[in-house]
Amino acid sequence: DSSHGGTGCRAGQEGLSSPLVCVPAVPVLFKQALENTDTEEGKSVSLRCELTKADATVVWKKGEATLQASAKYEMKQKGTVAELVIHNAEPEDA
Repeated sequence: DSSHGGTGCRAGQEGLSSPLVCVPAVPVLFKQALENTDTEEGKSVSLRCELTKADATVVWKKGEATLQASAKYEMKQKGTVAELVIHNAEPEDA
């Protein structure tokens, strides 16, 4: 039955059609990227970045490994600012 095979949207009176508008999602970008930070062994260090969209999902990685919140790694996020705090820094954290 070809009468049900059409595409598009209808609104208002029968016979009047409105265009279908697709608005792509705006990608989340870095407003302020991570910067290299120096610290002493055994101290805590904070890595911070700023995003263009508030409360976007942030995943912290070291190489290919995704970091999980623990006694060593503390993840914070407030609005557009995401922060990773590394406690008891070691040379392997470079």
